[in-house]
Amino acid sequence: MLKSTFVPILSTFPTKPKKLPTKFPWLTIITNTYTQSPQPVHQNASLTTPPPLHQHHHPPTSAYIHLPFCRKRCHYCDFPIVALGSTNPTDNDPRISNYIELLQREIVSTRSDFDTIPPLETVFFGGGTPSLVSPRMVLSILDTLRVKFGVCEGAEISMEMDPGTFDGRKVKDLMGMGVNRVSLGVQAFQEELLKSCGRAHGVKEVYEAIEILGSCGVENWSVDLISSLPLQTPQMWEESLRLTIEARPKHVSVYDLQVEQGTKFGALYTPGEFPLPCETQSAEFYRMASRMLTDVGYRHYEISSYCEDGYECKHNYTYWKNKPFYGFGLGSASYLNGLRFSRPRKMKEYVGYVDNLENGEVNYCGNNLVDAKDLAVDIVMLSLRTSRGLDLRSFAEAFGGSLVHSLCKVYQPYIESGHVVCLDEERRAMTADEFNTLFLNEDEIAKGLSYIRLSDPDGFLLSNELISLAFRVIDP
Repeated sequence: MLKSTFVPILSTFPTKPKKLPTKFPWLTIITNTYTQSPQPVHQNASLTTPPPLHQHHHPPTSAYIHLPFCRKRCHYCDFPIVALGSTNPTDNDPRISNYIELLQREIVSTRSDFDTIPPLETVFFGGGTPSLVSPRMVLSILDTLRVKFGVCEGAEISMEMDPGTFDGRKVKDLMGMGVNRVSLGVQAFQEELLKSCGRAHGVKEVYEAIEILGSCGVENWSVDLISSLPLQTPQMWEESLRLTIEARPKHVSVYDLQVEQGTKFGALYTPGEFPLPCETQSAEFYRMASRMLTDVGYRHYEISSYCEDGYECKHNYTYWKNKPFYGFGLGSASYLNGLRFSRPRKMKEYVGYVDNLENGEVNYCGNNLVDAKDLAVDIVMLSLRTSRGLDLRSFAEAFGGSLVHSLCKVYQPYIESGHVVCLDEERRAMTADEFNTLFLNEDEIAKGLSYIRLSDPDGFLLSNELISLAFRVIDP
C-alpha cells in the first residue's frame, strides 16, 4: 500500500492531501521497555477540560493485522516489509510461518484493562501484500482473534490483495473463512507506470485479478489508484479512472504519491520537479478524480475515498471517528485509552517486543491521562478529512464554545471563499452571509451552526493548510 506522510498531533503538515493509511504511522516515541504515557492536560485559556475519560476509553471493536510480506519493495514504499522474491511462497517458508506464530503470540498476550471485551466488528489485513499468505495461515490468525476477543457475525473482514498473487481457489477459501472485503492494489493501468513504480504485477494481471474477484462473487471490493507518478500524464490518469469505473468496484481509493526519504523514489526525485508533476498538475489530477467518480455516482466520503452508497470502509471509519483500535504485527499502531502506540518496525526489535509483552514488561495502556489539546487536534484533523465534517455541537460540549468560536473566526475567510462549508442541524449548507450574521454573537453560533466541512474538491485540496490553522487556534 502507498504510504502517506499524514501524521497527527501538532506536527508540520505538508502541502497536498495525503492518504491516511490503515496502519496509522503515529509518531510516538517508544522507550526501551516499550512504554509511553501521554502528558497531562495542559492549562489553556481557550480549552476546557476534555470530556469524561470513559468517553475515550471504550474497548476497541476493530483490529488491524500487519502481514509484511511482499515479492519486492515498490519504489515509493517505506512501510515495514519482508521481501520474499518473485516466486509465490509456501506454508513451509519459515519467514512467514515464524512471523505468523509471533503475531499470534502478540494477540494472545495482549492485556485488556476493560471490564468487558466486545467482539470485533472490523478486521483489516494490511501489508505488505497479505494475499501472499496462505488461507490456512489467515484462518489461524482469525481463529486466534476469535478466541481472544470474539468476532461479530457479519463483521467486515478486509484484506489488501495485489494482482498476480491470488487465484480463484485462494479467493474462495478466504471468503469461506470470513474475508468479505478486498482492497485491490491496482495503482495504474499503464504498463510503463507500473514498471517505473517497481510493482511486481503488470496490466495483464490487473485484468485477471478483476475477473477473478467477479467470478468468485466478491461483491465488496475496492480499487487503489496512485496519482502524481513520475511521467504520468493527464491522459494516463483519465484512462486509469475510466477503466476503474468500467470495472465497477464498490469503492475507490485515490492516493497522491508521497516521495519518502529512504525509498528509491526519494533518492531519484524531488517533489514538484520533473519527472514528477508540479503542485498545479497534482491538484488537477485530484479534481479530475473527484469529477469523474462523483459524476458516475460514487460518493466522495473521505478525502481519498469514494464509494457507492452503503460501501464505506467500516474499518477506516474507526480512524475517522477517532475510535480506539487494536494493532498487531510489525510496525503496526494501536489506539487504546487515549494513547497511540507503535510497535517496532524492525523484525529483531519486534521479536523482543513480543517477548517483553509475554513477560508483562510492556505497558501501552497509558496512565489514563488525556491531553485535551492533542485530543482536540485529532478530532478536528480526522473529522475534516470526511464529507460529514466536524460536529461543532459535540466539539463545543467537549472543549467549550469559545474554542468553536475561535475556529469559526480563523475559518471566516475560507467560508467566504467557499473552501469551508457551514451546515445547520438539517445539514443544509449556509450562505456566507448567514454565517456572518451568526458569527456576530457567540451564542447564536452555538445554536445555529452544527457542522463545518471542507468543500469538494477545492477545500480538500487546502486541507493541510486549513488543519494547520486549527492547530494554531487549539495550541497557540
